[in-house]
Amino acid sequence: MTVVKAKDLIKDYGLNGSTVHALRGITLEFQSGEFAAIAGPSGSGKSTFLHLAGCLDTLTGGTLSVGGQDVANLSKKQLALLRRNSLGFIFQAYNLIPVLTVMENIAFPLTLLGVGKTEIRDRVLQALQEVGLEGMEKRRPKEMSGGQQQRVAIARALVKRPALILADEPTANLDSKIGREILEIMVKLNKNAGTTFLFSTHDPLVMDYARRIVYIRDGQIEKDQVK
Repeated sequence: MTVVKAKDLIKDYGLNGSTVHALRGITLEFQSGEFAAIAGPSGSGKSTFLHLAGCLDTLTGGTLSVGGQDVANLSKKQLALLRRNSLGFIFQAYNLIPVLTVMENIAFPLTLLGVGKTEIRDRVLQALQEVGLEGMEKRRPKEMSGGQQQRVAIARALVKRPALILADEPTANLDSKIGREILEIMVKLNKNAGTTFLFSTHDPLVMDYARRIVYIRDGQIEKDQVK
C-alpha cells in the first residue's frame, strides 16, 4: 500500500520580496512498512517535504496523496482529521506539553479522538512499556532527560497506532549513544507493529539505520538508494 505519493511536487516560499524554490518537481512514493529517510544538507528541502507529507503545509504545484487522499483537495478540517487519525509526529524539540505528566502527554491524542478512559490507560501503559519508560507516568518533561523526553514523544506518536510516523531530525538534540537507543526503539516498532517511519535528517546515524535513503539537494532528488 502506498502511504505517500508525490508527483511533480513543488513548494515555493516568499522571502523578503523574493521567491525561494524549496521543492522543484519531486516525484516520490513510500510504501507501507518502510523505514526510510529523506537526507540532505540544510536548506535542501527535506524538512519541507516532510511537512507537506504531514499536512502541516500546503503545496504550490504538482500532486500529493497521503493515505490515499489527495491533500490539495481537502479542507482545513479534513486535513486536521487526517493528521489526527492517521499520522504521528516526532520532532527534534520533542514538543511535549510541560504542565502535563508523561501519562497525560501520551494520552492527549487519544483524548482528541474520543477514546474511553480505560482504553486510554491501557494503550498509554503499553506504549510506555514499548519505549522503556514504565513507572514514569507521573513525571513531567522538566524532570526527564532529553532521551527520555524523546521516548515520550515516540510513545505519544505511537499510541494512536498511526499508519505513518513522520520524524523530523529526531536525534538532533541527542548524543550518539541515546540517539542509537531511540533508533533501536523505532526499528523494533517498525518490525513488530509494521509502523511506517519517514525521517528528515542529516544525521549519519539515522541514515545508517534507514533501509532506504532519498537524497535531496536544492529541492530535487539527487539519489534514491535502497539498501
